[in-house]
Formats: sequence, C-alpha cells, structure tokens
Amino acid sequence: MTTAHFDATMKGLNRMMQRRVEFIIAFLLGCSIGGIACNDDADSADTYAQAREDCMARINGFRATLDLPPLERWTDGESCADSEARSDAMTNTAHGAFGQCDEWAQNECPGWDSVESVISGCLQMMWDEGPGEPYSEHGHYINMTSTSYTRVACGFYETGTGTVWAVQNFR
Repeated sequence: MTTAHFDATMKGLNRMMQRRVEFIIAFLLGCSIGGIACNDDADSADTYAQAREDCMARINGFRATLDLPPLERWTDGESCADSEARSDAMTNTAHGAFGQCDEWAQNECPGWDSVESVISGCLQMMWDEGPGEPYSEHGHYINMTSTSYTRVACGFYETGTGTVWAVQNFR
C-alpha cells in the first residue's frame, strides 16, 4: 500500500476510527502496532538521511554554544521516530505517539512547510525558548540542553498535502 493511498483512505475518518484502521493495517502487514504505521518500503534508501544529519548537527550546534557535549545520532531509533511523526500527522495530535520508541523526551514540529523549514525554523524556535521557568514554557529548550540524554533520533513524515511533521526523540 502506498503512502498516498493510505493517506487518502484515512482522510475524513475520526481519530478513534483512524487508530482502529491503523492497528488493523499494521497487524495485517506484520508491522508494529499501537498507532505506529508501517514503512512503505523497508529496502529503499533513506530519503531523510541528509535531513537527519542536518537535524542532529543543528541541535549539536546549539549545544556547542553552551559547551555541552554533542548528542550521538540514534540511528536505531530513526525508523520508529518516522512512524511516530506519521502517526501524529494522521491523528493531527502532536506527541500523540510519544513513548512508543522508548525515548525519554521528545520535541515535535507539527505541520511545517518543508523539511528545511523544520531544521532552520522549528528547531530555532524551540531553542529560542531559552532557559527559564515554568518548564511548560521552556521544555523544548530543556530537552535540547539536557545532559541526561546522549542520543537523538530525528524522524520525519510528509503528508499527502505536503506538510512535514518531525519529531526529535531524546534518549
């Protein structure tokens, strides 16, 4: 099943029905379940390879301004991060699939214009939250600067309408 076909099928269904359909399709195709959709072609080249590198480099560039150690690229978590971004896009719920990849923290860029705008705009916006309290107003920045995390997996999903959902999973 292609992504476009899946997106067209899912359009118009309410959230509960979407979750049920996701579960059934994932089960039938032998993929992960619980809101995590399948990779359309597991053998294809990673179309987001450069974006993942750019995402990690951008986060580490921000960290370097505070003399913080760089995060390692969590390559084993990238496919799952893509699935979380896809699930969240389909349900239109930021952080809706949070925790499905065994991440400890997550930042999300929902519905951006392009992968490039995620890297340049969304990550900058989260960084610009800067230090401070209360946590709810600075949580993205805190995740990006935490020394409790040593790895980051950047996941991406482009919808049929061209918007990009992206997650950064920290572990």
